[in-house]
Amino acid sequence: MRLPIVIYGEQILRTKCSDIDKDYPDLSDLIKDMTETMFASNGIGLAAPQIDLPIRLFIIGSNQIKMPVQVFINPEIISYSEETCDMAEGCLSIPGLNEIVTRSETITIRYKNVNFEDVTETYNGLYARVIQHEYDHIEGKLYVDYIKQTEEIISHLEKLKNK
Repeated sequence: MRLPIVIYGEQILRTKCSDIDKDYPDLSDLIKDMTETMFASNGIGLAAPQIDLPIRLFIIGSNQIKMPVQVFINPEIISYSEETCDMAEGCLSIPGLNEIVTRSETITIRYKNVNFEDVTETYNGLYARVIQHEYDHIEGKLYVDYIKQTEEIISHLEKLKNK
């Protein structure tokens, strides 16, 4: 089932989310619905706060760029490389805006997978960028927090907030 996506201005997007346990209600259905929503919206990541849930869960994946779907439950980024990369980012919760964001080229993250097994992995490139973007969502941050707030960007964000 496709879920509604929360748009910029909603408080949930600024909420630091809470861990869940393996008994979280209907978790497998939620992950399936998030995946369907992400693909239908042409996204490559979706975090629980974007569908109005204050929990530490996000998914990444894309059929278009052959990125398999991965589920991150209760994640914690444990290291960021000093080496960075600049790239344009967009966000399903901030439609109509794409801006250059500087992020670490490589990260190491600890999380639980869909089977609630502990995993620690290192990612680089696009994977690292998408994970950092989605991780920010569960920390109550948005990519626009990292960019220069021009009049045009401020105006765009105000219009979204006032819809």
